[in-house]
Amino acid sequence: MNIPENLKYTKDHEWIRVDADGIATVGITDYAQSELGDIVYVDVETAGETLSQEEVFGSIEAVKTVSDIFMPASGEVLELNPELDADPELVNKDPYGAGWIIKVKLSAPEELDSLLSAAQYGEMIGA
Repeated sequence: MNIPENLKYTKDHEWIRVDADGIATVGITDYAQSELGDIVYVDVETAGETLSQEEVFGSIEAVKTVSDIFMPASGEVLELNPELDADPELVNKDPYGAGWIIKVKLSAPEELDSLLSAAQYGEMIGA
């Protein structure tokens, strides 16, 4: 199971990485994509909206289920990954790279302190 050390994680299996410009990238974990199975559609209609930590920002549809995806930290959804419309399987193939889901301008960066480290997330999922 791939759990990069440089990310923070939620109990709902999202990851977040804050870039040097203060913009955060959000996606789902390797564990989440493997549990979901083949992803066929990523639905995010919250671009331009400001959402609170743990609010639903979209959903992921897999062959066998649909799952909500939650904000790891409060902020404005700036963009969604344009590649996912044509190729939602990117989330399966590269969940921490090309399969990212949204970019967020954080409004409460201190909320990141409440998220899990890679070690804590690994322990939670039994990796």
